[in-house]
Amino acid sequence: MNKEDDVNRGDYEHDIEIEGLLDGYEENRRYWSGLSDRSMSHTKPLLVKRTNTTSQIAIVGSNLSPIESLDYEIFYNDILKHDWRSRQKHQQIQYTVLKWGFALLIGLGTGLVGFFNSFAVENISGFKLLLTTTLMTKNRYLEAFLAYAGVNICLAAAAAALCAFIAPAAAGSGIPEVKAYLNGVDAHYILAPSTLLVKIFGSILGVSAGFVVGKEGPMVHTGACIASLLGQGGSRKYHLTCSWLRFFKNDRDRRDMITCGAAAGVAAAFRAPVGGVLFALEEAASWWRSALLWRTFFTTAVVAVVLRVAIQFCATGKCGLFGAGGLILYDVGSANITYSASDIFAVLLLGAVGGILGSIYNYLVDKVVRTYSIINEKGPAFKISLVVTIALLTSCCFYFLPWVAHCIPCPSSSTLACPSVDESGEYQNFQCPPGYYNDLASLFLNTNDDAIRNLLSPKITKEFHISSLFIYFATIYCLGIITYGIAIPSGLFIPVILAGATYGRLVSRIFEPITGLDRGLFALLGAASFLGGTMRMTVSICVILLELTNDLLLLPLVMLVLLVSKTVADSFNKGVYDLILQIKGLPYLEAHAEPYMKNLVARDVVSGPLITFSGIEKVGIIWHALNATGHNGFPVIDEPPLTEAPELCGVVLRSHLLVMLKEKIFSNDKDFINQSSFQRISTLDFGKAGSGKGIKLEDIDIDEEEMDMYVDLHPITNASPYTVVETMPLAKAAIIFRQHGLRHMCVVPKSQGRPPVVGILTRHDFMPEHVLGLYPHIKSRKQHLGISVKNIISSVLECCIH
Repeated sequence: MNKEDDVNRGDYEHDIEIEGLLDGYEENRRYWSGLSDRSMSHTKPLLVKRTNTTSQIAIVGSNLSPIESLDYEIFYNDILKHDWRSRQKHQQIQYTVLKWGFALLIGLGTGLVGFFNSFAVENISGFKLLLTTTLMTKNRYLEAFLAYAGVNICLAAAAAALCAFIAPAAAGSGIPEVKAYLNGVDAHYILAPSTLLVKIFGSILGVSAGFVVGKEGPMVHTGACIASLLGQGGSRKYHLTCSWLRFFKNDRDRRDMITCGAAAGVAAAFRAPVGGVLFALEEAASWWRSALLWRTFFTTAVVAVVLRVAIQFCATGKCGLFGAGGLILYDVGSANITYSASDIFAVLLLGAVGGILGSIYNYLVDKVVRTYSIINEKGPAFKISLVVTIALLTSCCFYFLPWVAHCIPCPSSSTLACPSVDESGEYQNFQCPPGYYNDLASLFLNTNDDAIRNLLSPKITKEFHISSLFIYFATIYCLGIITYGIAIPSGLFIPVILAGATYGRLVSRIFEPITGLDRGLFALLGAASFLGGTMRMTVSICVILLELTNDLLLLPLVMLVLLVSKTVADSFNKGVYDLILQIKGLPYLEAHAEPYMKNLVARDVVSGPLITFSGIEKVGIIWHALNATGHNGFPVIDEPPLTEAPELCGVVLRSHLLVMLKEKIFSNDKDFINQSSFQRISTLDFGKAGSGKGIKLEDIDIDEEEMDMYVDLHPITNASPYTVVETMPLAKAAIIFRQHGLRHMCVVPKSQGRPPVVGILTRHDFMPEHVLGLYPHIKSRKQHLGISVKNIISSVLECCIH
């Protein structure tokens, strides 16, 4: 029934009579054996003690953190209604203007951070590669390796130290955490200012260190952090608030702003404003409406303008090694794309195999992240050691593998300089004599963005030997898997695009006799197949790739590849972000209910004991209930003589009760309180505190005399909570719970003459771990598929090895 929902759901237990316990178990036994009628009326509330089987902590970044649900539901009580009635026309205009003003600031802030990230990465990486190249031209190969590996290790250690000691929540991509927040799950420091700073500088250091990671995933988290910082509604602690900012002291408005921030992050990372909007719609947000679509589109448009101004500024040569290509834009340059039946066959096969490889990638990432989480739990020293080890391994692979490649004569027909004269060209000289280039060095000893640009370039046809492509593909594929999960800000987009583009180049060489499609086009389609196979997004990925390549003629083939790869990969496992959500233990509610939920009803999953308050309750009872439990919502029941029979008045939140106790709005008699007593508080007092800094029970001082006084809970009680009858199918209740963004759902009895509320459903009750823990004989579809998928993937891996 009522539980410690989604935060601090501790081990508080009440003694329950043996008769009630046995009766409850007997009732469940009859239910599952089919001997009881599902519509039978019960004469007493369900009092079966059930132990929650899921933990209310999750991995946020690289550390364990307590989590809680967010209050996306509008809380209708007397105080809120009075505030709405007292709002004047100019206050409503202020609210609308502020929403659009904050959207403008989110776009400006995220665009500037995106430019700063690219500017810093290009200059740091450029300096490192220029130093390495200079030493190699002087035949000082050992010194070149020491310089290359030393810089990478120092940058990696700095990024790991920031995540280990300052903001562990900044580690990883951040997209799963943002998805969970927009789904209704909050955690400490997930969007804190310290997380924002470490995300920015840690991402710069990590990408510059040469890891097979991208800055695109962390940019989504960065945009969400900027939006959260602006949406705190001010700070009363630092006297940075005013009355009109109170409009944003709620989770609902912050959710909308963070959705805009996530879209702005994608727009800043890929220079894809429309793709950013579609990413927020398809992948990040759990709730969407047309008004939010307009604001999100406006935010990403602002980002696009900021980036355009920054690029024009850098075109003057004032940004060091940062050039026009620093903000990635890949030109596949195909003037006329025509394709035949054989081309379509090659593209279909490309998508199908890409989906299989993407599902294997997800499977291995799942195993690696689980392993790394055990290492990261041992402390900062282990986190930094793991990062340094991966940095050294990556440096060795990137520097020594090009030595196995043969020197290739420069193509006479090339319009590009060969060998390249700068630190990031298409034809790297490496150890080769004049007039020759090393194709592997052109991929390894480059920034990730430049490597992708080389793979997608239509100007490079047969310059990459097929053996070099195999080596590069295997290296990037494996390094991308073992790098994700270490304690640095790391994105998955770039590793997947790198591996996919190389895979596409390989396929183009294999199907060269039967297809006339361009090699760069095949590389793009390979990247699309990998993105569809790993992330399972279609519309947003398609638009992002089109905005990246600036070629609408590619649309039919990209759509086809994405649909095929996603369909094939969905047959094996879930998308990578969904898998990471499961690994981290974030209780994410899916848009659909699990099939086994159709065989259960709401009363089957509620857990005891139920803690309720009277409409006018003693201060001591409230204080002891709050002290003994971590519950965040309590049913309020009116009883005689206030009503003729017990009836559900509504639900009161823990945070609102703490405000009443702090302000000491008490009375000596058990009677309705005068409205004048509430003049000491305002709606601002009941607003959601920023950065998790709310009122705590231990900060409230109540003496013995006040413990015997009364509190009228009616003015702060949500008189219209969402309720479901106890016989409602659990699948239907789960869909209602998610669609309305609820935190609490009251379960009411089907028959009269019983207590007015059977229990409370929270997010925890719909989690498969909880439901299957109560009824272990039920096996979900995921478990059945998981066994077969594991066997299939294991067989594929064995075939690849042999």
